[in-house]
Amino acid sequence: MPHFIVDYSANLHDRLDFQPLFKALHEYVVSTGYFPLGGVRSRAIRCDDYRIADGREKFAYLNLSLRIGHGRDMAVKQQVAEQVFAILTDWLAPVTDQHYVAVSFELTELDPVLKFNRNNIHPLFK
Repeated sequence: MPHFIVDYSANLHDRLDFQPLFKALHEYVVSTGYFPLGGVRSRAIRCDDYRIADGREKFAYLNLSLRIGHGRDMAVKQQVAEQVFAILTDWLAPVTDQHYVAVSFELTELDPVLKFNRNNIHPLFK
């Protein structure tokens, strides 16, 4: 962990380059010292079926979810959430300055008992 998951309206597809966003997010969370590089993952999922407000085709949305493992205190989570949202909105500014876009972000801490994973990438970064 952490995992960044972006879902976005298809009408944004040609306007977005996710690699710079993912690079900035990965670099930031690792720089905090709270997240190991080997666990950071990002993905973007295009949504072809959506409706925003009154259905105008020009309206768009982008939602970023950040899922983290259990154990960090609220101050750390708040600091990370605020900085991640700043990185997101800065990256998206060229689009939001020109188009109507509903932007949202949520950080979710996963339950330590109900979260399972197996990752053999971690040893590469030790």
